[in-house]
Amino acid sequence: MNLPMERSVIVFIATSLDGYIAKPNDDLSFLSIVEREGEDYGYAALLNRVDTVIIGRKTYEWVLAQAGMFPHADKETYVITRQDRPASGRITFYNGPLDQLITRLKAAPGKAIFCDGGAEVVNEMLRQDLIDELVVSVVPVMVGEGIRLFQDGRPGQHWRLDSARAFESGLVQVRYLRERSS
Repeated sequence: MNLPMERSVIVFIATSLDGYIAKPNDDLSFLSIVEREGEDYGYAALLNRVDTVIIGRKTYEWVLAQAGMFPHADKETYVITRQDRPASGRITFYNGPLDQLITRLKAAPGKAIFCDGGAEVVNEMLRQDLIDELVVSVVPVMVGEGIRLFQDGRPGQHWRLDSARAFESGLVQVRYLRERSS
């Protein structure tokens, strides 16, 4: 008897060499130094692996302000917020316990679950041991200050390197899988 595979939770995110996902005032301009025509650093492949997106409210609102639309509107999306808001299309504004949401999503059939940030959501998921895969793209720049990808106050965890790839732009992408004891 084949048991269904549990859905995995994937964080796919970029950071500066000194560990910031944004400069002060949500400035992501440093990402432009690695932009290359025709190179998406595996983003399209990631989107083919997932059917669900988890994103923090501030990141969601930033994306809407920058793009004018939500690029993952074709996927089931959960915006993590502290406020009650009505759903909009395939977007649910969720203010309950994060571990309960992840447990429910992982138990349901489907593809992988993509956590699109921001740092508060990623770190809360790390604190609760809810992430299965980390794909971190390191941009070759030190920004000095801003929003740190990894914050203090979470337990230690072991991760296994699955792959590492250097790109012509200087970006290095590492993929880690969570080491869990049986």
